[in-house]
Amino acid sequence: MSFNIANKKITIIGLQKSGVAAAQLASMNGANVFVSDLIENEITKKNYIKLTDNNIKCEIGKHTDRIFESELWVVSPGVPKNIKIIKKAQFLGIKIIGEIEFANMFTNLPIIAVTGSNGKSTTVSIIYDMLKNSKYEPILAGNIGIPFSSAVKELNQKLIKGNIFILEVSSFQLEFIDQFHPYISLFLNISPDHLDRHKNMAEYVRAKLSMVKNMTNDDFIIFNKEDETLNTYFKNFSVKTIAYGLKSDNKFFSIRNSTLYDSNNEPFLELRKIRLKGQHNLSNLIASATIAKILNIDGDSIKNTMKNFEGIEHRLEFIRKFSDVIYINDSKATNLSSVIAALNSFESPIILLLGGKNKDSNFRQLLPHTRRHVKHIVSFGEAGGEIATALGDAVRLKKTSSLSQAVASAHKVASPGDVVLMSPGCASFDQFKSFEHRGTKFKELVNRL
Repeated sequence: MSFNIANKKITIIGLQKSGVAAAQLASMNGANVFVSDLIENEITKKNYIKLTDNNIKCEIGKHTDRIFESELWVVSPGVPKNIKIIKKAQFLGIKIIGEIEFANMFTNLPIIAVTGSNGKSTTVSIIYDMLKNSKYEPILAGNIGIPFSSAVKELNQKLIKGNIFILEVSSFQLEFIDQFHPYISLFLNISPDHLDRHKNMAEYVRAKLSMVKNMTNDDFIIFNKEDETLNTYFKNFSVKTIAYGLKSDNKFFSIRNSTLYDSNNEPFLELRKIRLKGQHNLSNLIASATIAKILNIDGDSIKNTMKNFEGIEHRLEFIRKFSDVIYINDSKATNLSSVIAALNSFESPIILLLGGKNKDSNFRQLLPHTRRHVKHIVSFGEAGGEIATALGDAVRLKKTSSLSQAVASAHKVASPGDVVLMSPGCASFDQFKSFEHRGTKFKELVNRL
């Protein structure tokens, strides 16, 4: 499915990774491209030079009226849909789509799209490994790895038999979809997140569920039956659905007596042989295996991935054991649901590092979970004071300003047998460029102890 955009005027809003990728794809297909970003920083300056050197016109630090001299807008995920320029473009009748929708216009390959509040990156990585170890040549893109537009651009130049896209898709990327059409849509969970961007929980849920609006009876929807919102929505859905869960059998897998069984009711894998820790990760593995079965991947490929997959960087990542204290990097945990999942992955006493930029979360929600085996909380960053106010009356808590101070404080109070868990529950943008930057800094600090 390739659309003719030759000589059409296209405006790209946003000069980060996805904006650059969309601009390059549009230019390759002959469009008259103009890119605009209100922010002027090191990244946008670098990308400005990159695109202008390739004869793609850009502006940074402002939005001039030139952005409205266009037939189509492609909006980067970081651009909220309720800002003035979006509303003006809509008033002028300019068609607005997201980067993921734009890339979708130029490929016919099947798409596996994974969304959810937590576990997306881990799950797409598991699916990738299962497919890579079989007959497929998967491409991992979207909110992980490279933008979808970059993947489409590169692949259209060199298609290989067995190519299939695996996309991690956020609610931001789903705000401006039109014809986007996954072959398999996987919904992991829905819990409060990004409420600083979405007006309320209902709007957030609508954005997530919009992924299925173009799906047909030839497609598959996989959903977590143990998530109340998802179970309610998909209970009587018209498109083929397959539920999964730790307590819910499906047509491919079931769990009994610490063993995973296949569709023939034969033992498939003993759970003790799975390296990836945490009940939430077991759920992600079953979801991934369900997709693999739909794609007719052999049992050995599925089983080997389930046994050997050890996780991804910045998600419950083991850093080191020092003085019999284990240090874990969970920087990707940017909401409270992720923090709760992390806390439930350990039986040892936990010293929890919590903080960053709050995404309109209520930290009191953590109390039932901290009472289990959190012996100490160290708060840090912009939300440090708010966390101290919310939890300091119920949990031993030390408020610090920076991550370095938080690590030093955690090290000071840690005892042999403890786990120091950096699971911030907040965005990183108060003090870091990204959650990756924050996680890398944490690892550096821990390795200096």
